[in-house]
Amino acid sequence: MMAGRVWRYGDHINTDLIIPGRYLDNYDLKHLAAHAMEDVDVQFAKEVRPGDIIVAGRNFGCGSSREQAPLALKAAGVAAVIAGSVSRIFYRNAVNVGLPIIVCPEAARLFEQGDTAEIDLAQGVLRNPRTGASVSFSPPPAFLLQILQDGGLVPHLRKRMEAGPR
Repeated sequence: MMAGRVWRYGDHINTDLIIPGRYLDNYDLKHLAAHAMEDVDVQFAKEVRPGDIIVAGRNFGCGSSREQAPLALKAAGVAAVIAGSVSRIFYRNAVNVGLPIIVCPEAARLFEQGDTAEIDLAQGVLRNPRTGASVSFSPPPAFLLQILQDGGLVPHLRKRMEAGPR
């Protein structure tokens, strides 16, 4: 179970809005985090706190396949992204870096900016404690949950390799 403050955005938040291309001359995570979401919300990078959650509409992460987009969000402290729909490559890049992505079309109606979102990733439940409302979503399969719990694909593979053959 995780809980965090909600940052709410609309539809079609593309990877260039998540981390503008003009900042991709430096892949330092602090640099990327300092510019996350700035073209859609100038306050985001200044005010985001560890554990915060992005709630967005349809087509989140559309655009280029840059892995720096989910990296910038994770480095900024974002604990999860909840969206009505998500670009396939963004979804996979997010899993690879250990950023949980929840696809739930009803979520945009459930939360307002500044609400708290409670997420039970394994059970597939979102809850807004302010209103008491909750919705279900399809939880990730067990193997993806394990990758996310391990912090992403590379840490997951390291852990498996260190454990030796099964």
